[in-house]
Amino acid sequence: MQSSVCVCVCVCVCVCGRAGGVFVSQASEEKLQQTPPMGLTHSRTQLFPGDIVEYPRNKYFSHFAVYYGERDGVAYVAHLTCRDSDSKLPLFGRALRSEVKLDPLELLGKKYKVSNMLDDSFSVRDFYGAVKPDIDQLIGRQLTFDILFHNSEHQATLLRYGVKKSQQIERIYAHIQPAWKNLFEEKQL
Repeated sequence: MQSSVCVCVCVCVCVCGRAGGVFVSQASEEKLQQTPPMGLTHSRTQLFPGDIVEYPRNKYFSHFAVYYGERDGVAYVAHLTCRDSDSKLPLFGRALRSEVKLDPLELLGKKYKVSNMLDDSFSVRDFYGAVKPDIDQLIGRQLTFDILFHNSEHQATLLRYGVKKSQQIERIYAHIQPAWKNLFEEKQL
């Protein structure tokens, strides 16, 4: 029997010249590579219900989930996924038929860490009073996955803090925006 595998989608920025692509300078790419991994501030090994769990996928992107707790001795996480969607991820990193799923912690990957990255900036919502009921209500409901505006990190921070944030997308934007500005000024974009 084959097990399900979660597919994490990445946004690629390429050099396409006048074809409408975005140029990212080598210096910007080197800075991006030197950026420390996300979630180091509040990372720990023990999980508590409501913690954000980060599953690194490559050196730029991770998949995020919220630790739900144990059922019959198995640890579960809730996460936004388009894994079982009938529609493949179309252009521009969108999937119209995504959903929040409750899956065993290690089904998403053996390498993970607690990544409560916004604990210093936002108050944490009560798990049993707010987060768990929200997760229970979202499970099975059809949502739109959008790599830039509603990805797994947005969903996890929305559940934990009540605020949609994606540090990995913000980090990419910080390096792309100067390149866009230069192309606009040179009237190449």
